[in-house]
Formats: sequence, C-alpha cells, structure tokens
Amino acid sequence: MNTKLFIFTLIGLFSSNKIDNQPVAIELNKYLGKWYEIARFDHSFERDMQNVTAEYILEPDGNIKVINQGYRDGKFKESIGKAKTTDISGLLRVSFFMNFYSDYRVLMIDNDYQYVLVGGNSPKYLWILSRTPQLNNDILQRIINVAKEKGYDTDKLIFVEQ
Repeated sequence: MNTKLFIFTLIGLFSSNKIDNQPVAIELNKYLGKWYEIARFDHSFERDMQNVTAEYILEPDGNIKVINQGYRDGKFKESIGKAKTTDISGLLRVSFFMNFYSDYRVLMIDNDYQYVLVGGNSPKYLWILSRTPQLNNDILQRIINVAKEKGYDTDKLIFVEQ
C-alpha cells in the first residue's frame, strides 16, 4: 500500500467518530429553568434513571446551579452541580464533582426555547431535553435528524420514561 493511501485509510478510520459539536448561540436567561429529559445516550451516572429533569438556576455570583433529579428503582435521586458560562455562547462548563468540569454544548435549540439537543466534547454524550414531559413525534424526529446530521449514532438513544 502506498503512503498516501495508507494515510487516507487511517484518516477514514478516525474520522468515523467525528461529530459536529459546535454550539449554537443561546440567551442564557431564556435557557434557565426546568427541562425534562426525553432521550439520552447511556452512561453510568444516569443508568436506569426515569422521570429525569434538569433545572438551571442563575446564582448571584453569575454561576449556574444545576439540579438533576430522577428515579432509579423507585428511589428519588438528586445531583446538584454547578455550571459556568464561557466566552462561547451555547458552551457551558458543568461540574458535579469538585472542580472537574465537562463541556455542555447546546447543539440545537428552537426559537421559543421549548426543546434542545445537548452534547458534550465527545460523541459519547447526547441529550434531548424539552420544557414538557413529552415531545410531539414530528419535533422529536426533527431533533434526531439534526443529531444524525451532526454525526451522532442516534441508534444509541435511550428514551426516558416521564
């Protein structure tokens, strides 16, 4: 195999995990409040959780209090974290453990701030959130299509019971 072909083959192997996780601009004050988790990728910190919500509250110091709640095996669970804004609108830095922060990227939001697609800094994290416990199927499919176009494997989505 010649060198150029080998390099392009390697690029192809690694680019298959490439996602477009560029955040979109948001108005933070409109984003604050309660969101219902409609779907997510599986990860250990939310595994088997149902009736999941996330609430974002602006604190006097400018930071954002994050309250994630839900039920696992019928038992109420709550995690309280914090988020900081960045110089990039739509990109927050969120922490639920000491000062270890992760990217929280708003990938798509409707004009009325009623539903949102959120990702992280890797293809392992994806959430669909809504201001209501359920979403119209047409809207849900539109969000899923956006996620696919951005390179996410939407077959991995877990739909949350609300």
